[in-house]
Amino acid sequence: PPSSPNPPPADPLAKLRRKKTLLLRKVLLATFGDASSDRTPSCVHLTLDDDDIYNVVKSPSGVQVRHVAELLAARLSLSPSSRSLEAMPPQTKLGLIAYLGGCHKRAGEELKELRSKSNGGGKKRKDDESAEKELCGILEEIRNQVVSYAASSLMVPDLFELGSDAPLQLAKCLSTTSTDPASSITFDMLGKNSSFYYCVCEELHSQDDESFGTVIADVVKHITDSLSKCNSLLDEGSNEGVTGNGLLLTSALRELCTNKKAAVTLAKMPSFLLPPANTPQANEQVHSYPPEASQQQINLMRMMQSMRGEGGPVDYIRRSGPGLERETVLGLVLRLGMPADHASVRSSFSNPATRSKKDVAQITDGFRRQLELYHSKCNELMKQLVVAGEESRKRVIQWLIDALLLNVNADGTRPDKTKVSCEELLINLSVVLLKLCEPFINDPKKALLVDPGFVSSPESHGGIYDLTGDNALPRLGENVTDTAVTYSPKNSFIPLCFFFCSRSLALTVVPGGSRYDDIARSVYHLHRTIRQQSGDLRSDPRFNRYLQIQYAKEIIMMSPTYITDVFRYYNMTAGIFLQMDKEQLKTMPEHMVDDMCSVLVYASSFAVKLLSGVDFGNLFRLTVKLLSKDCAHLVRNYNLRAKLGDVLHDVFLPGNSENPSEIPASVTCDPLAGGQPYLTSDKLSKETLAPSLLLLYGEVENTGFYEKVNHRTKIAALLKFLWESPEHKPAFKRITEDKKSFITFANGIVNEMNDKFASVMETLPAIRTVQLQMANPQEWAAISEEERETITARHTSNERDVQRALPLCNSVMKMLGFLNTDKDIRNTFLLPEMCHRLANMLLHVLTKLVGSRGLDLKVDNPESYNFRPKEMLQDLCVVFSSFAAANEFQIECAKSGFYTPDLMNKSVKTCSKQGLLVGESMELFELLATKVEDASKVMMSDEELYHDTPDEFLDPLMQEFMADPVLLPTSGNVVDRKTITQHLLNDDTDPFNRKKLSIDDVVPAVELKEKMKLWLDAKRAARDQAS
Repeated sequence: PPSSPNPPPADPLAKLRRKKTLLLRKVLLATFGDASSDRTPSCVHLTLDDDDIYNVVKSPSGVQVRHVAELLAARLSLSPSSRSLEAMPPQTKLGLIAYLGGCHKRAGEELKELRSKSNGGGKKRKDDESAEKELCGILEEIRNQVVSYAASSLMVPDLFELGSDAPLQLAKCLSTTSTDPASSITFDMLGKNSSFYYCVCEELHSQDDESFGTVIADVVKHITDSLSKCNSLLDEGSNEGVTGNGLLLTSALRELCTNKKAAVTLAKMPSFLLPPANTPQANEQVHSYPPEASQQQINLMRMMQSMRGEGGPVDYIRRSGPGLERETVLGLVLRLGMPADHASVRSSFSNPATRSKKDVAQITDGFRRQLELYHSKCNELMKQLVVAGEESRKRVIQWLIDALLLNVNADGTRPDKTKVSCEELLINLSVVLLKLCEPFINDPKKALLVDPGFVSSPESHGGIYDLTGDNALPRLGENVTDTAVTYSPKNSFIPLCFFFCSRSLALTVVPGGSRYDDIARSVYHLHRTIRQQSGDLRSDPRFNRYLQIQYAKEIIMMSPTYITDVFRYYNMTAGIFLQMDKEQLKTMPEHMVDDMCSVLVYASSFAVKLLSGVDFGNLFRLTVKLLSKDCAHLVRNYNLRAKLGDVLHDVFLPGNSENPSEIPASVTCDPLAGGQPYLTSDKLSKETLAPSLLLLYGEVENTGFYEKVNHRTKIAALLKFLWESPEHKPAFKRITEDKKSFITFANGIVNEMNDKFASVMETLPAIRTVQLQMANPQEWAAISEEERETITARHTSNERDVQRALPLCNSVMKMLGFLNTDKDIRNTFLLPEMCHRLANMLLHVLTKLVGSRGLDLKVDNPESYNFRPKEMLQDLCVVFSSFAAANEFQIECAKSGFYTPDLMNKSVKTCSKQGLLVGESMELFELLATKVEDASKVMMSDEELYHDTPDEFLDPLMQEFMADPVLLPTSGNVVDRKTITQHLLNDDTDPFNRKKLSIDDVVPAVELKEKMKLWLDAKRAARDQAS
């Protein structure tokens, strides 16, 4: 058969024309031409005045570069009501700016693809190369022209009817970037600095800097106007203009600042900062409600806001915390969060007492995910403003200074809302500052760039770390001045971020932990009270409201991301402090150490799981260092020193079968020491911690009445752990070398037992009486409601007092037992100023346990009070046994007003019968009873010697014959040495005139002592002669 003819060769020009037409449809979403094939439903059909584009003769290859501007002009000149636009699918009905941005993006994608094919290798025909070059030229022209038209429309909004609100359109495009990345105008396939938005900014700036500033200011205003209508992350902004929630609006500002010139312009806007201090504008009063509104209208508006969970606004002066959050760009951004009183948060946790833990966890995690996404946008926005340039950075720093100075009182229990910013702003500020610190938190070498001189440079810190005035911050050392340190940092921004972050955390997470503690305690006590009264937790409105607040607080206060970042920051801070010499360390703000302690103690109580996997080594080492005698002058605040002890107990004390702990081993143990506890492996700990804790035990006497009990219980537990650790034995051996410190410690033990145990043994019967009342429904119901409330309140208070005091009493008795197994320590307790007090205290406790039938005292659930009378009697008798052979102890027991032969004999029988003591301990206790009875008989026979003692031989305070008379130089009085020594342990003044006095000042009354000896010898000789 004959072969078919070859097809005619394709017209290369026709092929190129077709390619161009299809390319323009795809990029510009527009068609042109008279043929029906030139139209498509997905594109706007344009009618052009110039027929060059259609004319094959004039334009053999179709559309040329010169035609791009005309095509775009025709598309942009359409009226918003044009039928051409009305008939188009939704995706083509875009605003002018969004349309131009889309064209720019699509042109970039096509251009990248063409270039990729062109660079793909292989030999190409000249016609194909020429065609690709033409197509690339058209695409590049489109990108240039859309940028030019966009810039013109933004500068002259009435240039095109479709662009009459071009700045608003740009704001909308920026806000949709995070929800629709595919249409983002800030991202481009061809590179970082080739996006539509970036190019428009550069074009605007090159044409007219002033117009560029106006455009950016308009865009920012549209975004912030909508942002100001959000009261939380859960709220939508304006229904008109730029729509979306706080996250989208914050994202819009973040996208705006991807161009550095735009970021600088934003930072230079008047609304970026508050008016300077001491200006008329700064003191202007701002009214939250319209001036013409009546009080009735204001009340109605407040009620509506309360129903929506917004909280009523307050009047404020312009330069204030509320002014910062409502009138500055960064304030409007950072003020959002998940407020506990917001309607949506409350409704999410509605009926909390009926919810499962899993349900609450799911809701909380959902809120946290939203917060973390929002925080990431805030972090990016702040970083962009900081890196945009020196001018922008200075404005950001000034805003940070204003934020920290104006909110200096935000750490109060109930901050004044007319003066300080909302809690959400301050928390978000701390998140942002933690993020700025991240590079040197992760890199110890960069952390070395934190120059401590920053806090001594008012020009750098802007008044945040002032040493004088109402807002002065105490330092660790004394006599610190701003001139003490020269500040010349290698990097000025790193110290600024570090110290500003510290102040921010002091105003947020630290008081936040305290407030959460208060809420948790309220929930606990309400739960207990309702249960005791047989109430229904599920239906109790007050309990459910407090539980709602607790769950809402946990969104941020137990956020793994946030709290872990706080831990890492403070461990880095401790590392920096450890590198400082003493002169530098003494200039550091005291609150920084206090805050570290507060956060760790909070976490050990409520956020134990968040401690896992974090390095706390520097915090441990700094705590031990600051407690050591070498650094005692740096931490002069007794409450802070007590907190350091709490940290060692709550965070670093390993658990055991007797005292289990939830703290992970990764926290208490040092991975660099083979997983051994920090307490036993750290060199400084082994050398100094035991004597430091003994000193601290006495020092906490100066803390609060209830607080010192908790502190001492913890110190006693630490000492027990150290005593049982061979690594600390040498340190305990050295303890008695510092006699003054040890006597102070021993005196604290005796004081505590005397005060607390007597109180406990008086309170326990009252607790038992109420327990029996409540257990009898008829008797309890017969009491009036008012009286029941009074009894319950007193009962709760009694239980709380006993639960505080008994653990300390138990710990003290055990501590006396193990400490006095050491001969040197035992001899210190036998010193005249301590021996009689020790004997009195031990016999006092023995009287309460045995003489008052304390062993028979019963209460419901005694373990909840740590009430273990038999165990305490056993520990007590062990202590007695350890001193049984000491003659001075036997004598002091015999002299005690609590001693009776029956008491000792009954105690011996009880211990034997109950099996509390066995072997040598039992024998020594029996021996002691015999020896004390013998000493008592000798004393009774000596009493006749003293019946006519001259007054000058009697202690004027105790009215007892003096053993070692000394002269007080401050008043001229003579007293017994043991009397004044004991007095000075609790009061450093002369008891006769309150002048300052120390034991080193007293002068031995040698002549009087000799005179007394001669008199007593004569009396004894006369008695012996008579007998």
